[in-house]
Amino acid sequence: MAHIVVEYSRNLEGRVAISDLLRKVHEAALESGVFEIGGLRTRAEPRDVYVIADGHQDNAFVAVTARVGHGRDAETRRRAGQMIFDAACKHLAGIFEATPLAISLELQEIDPLTSFKKNNLHAIVKDRAAKVTK
Repeated sequence: MAHIVVEYSRNLEGRVAISDLLRKVHEAALESGVFEIGGLRTRAEPRDVYVIADGHQDNAFVAVTARVGHGRDAETRRRAGQMIFDAACKHLAGIFEATPLAISLELQEIDPLTSFKKNNLHAIVKDRAAKVTK
């Protein structure tokens, strides 16, 4: 399981294809081999009110938070986080060269005692994939 939230300053809209960024981050998480497709959710949260560094209006940020299910060792979490971060940085490379931009990623492990879930996506996604291959 992974819930990935890409938080970004609204001043990036129109200059960064946010939907493409989400797709690249999502794909990197899958390519890591750490997460099952039915447990992966990737979404964006634009921020309208923020102050970055010296407060200049051109300053921007992209902050990725990946919350993952409990039980993976530290090296596996680090590797998955690095793959997701690298994908985000690659997608943002052009804007990084032209804009004061802070990019970050934090991977957090979810406490299993305080995490509650109900999910029918695993079976549905597998069924869809089977129908496509026929």
